[in-house]
Amino acid sequence: MGAPPPAPASAPASLPLRIIHRGWNTFGIATLTQPDGSTVPRALEDHGEAAVVLPYDPERRVALLVRQARVGPAFWGEPAELDEAPAGGLDGDAPEATALREALEEAGLHLTRLERVAHAYSMPSISSERLWLYLAPYAAADRAAAGGGLHHEGEQVEAFEVPLADLAAAARDGTLRDLKTLVLVQALMLRRPALFAP
Repeated sequence: MGAPPPAPASAPASLPLRIIHRGWNTFGIATLTQPDGSTVPRALEDHGEAAVVLPYDPERRVALLVRQARVGPAFWGEPAELDEAPAGGLDGDAPEATALREALEEAGLHLTRLERVAHAYSMPSISSERLWLYLAPYAAADRAAAGGGLHHEGEQVEAFEVPLADLAAAARDGTLRDLKTLVLVQALMLRRPALFAP
C-alpha cells in the first residue's frame, strides 16, 4: 500500500495570479515556475475541488447515474444531456461528506460507505479542479428521496439505474462520454470483476 492521500487544502497554494474574472469560476493568468527556474504565463480556471461517487448495487449488478444538461457537449453540437456519476463542489466540506451529500441531493441515495479510488486533476493544463473519486455500494432500500438536484441552483437532474454490464460495454466501446464516470467504471471493473461476469 502507498502513502495515504494528502489532505485537501483549505485554500489554494500560493501562485501568482492576475484575475481577469471572478464569479462562480475565477479566470486569470498565473505565473508558473518551470523546473529550470524560468517563469511562464498560463491561463487558469479555478472553481475549487469536487467529489464524485459511483454508487453500485452488488446484488442487482446495477449502478446509479444522473443525467443533466451540460454546456461542454452542447458547445460541440453534441446532445447536452450527459450521463455521469453524482458529483459536486466541496463548498468547505470534506471530500467524503461532499460525496455523501451529492448522492442524496442528486440521486436521492443514502450512502453509508465509500471506497476511495483516487484524487486527480481533470484538466491540469488549464484548470485547478481537483476531483476526489469514490465508489460506494448500496442496496435498493437506500433510495431515500427523489433526488433531482437543487432547483434553486438551476439543477434539473434525473437519476436512473443502469446495468453494470451496459456500463462496462460503454467503457470498452468508447461511448461513455463523461471522463470522471469512465474512470470510476474502469476502477470498479478492476476491483470487482465478478460483478461484470456473465
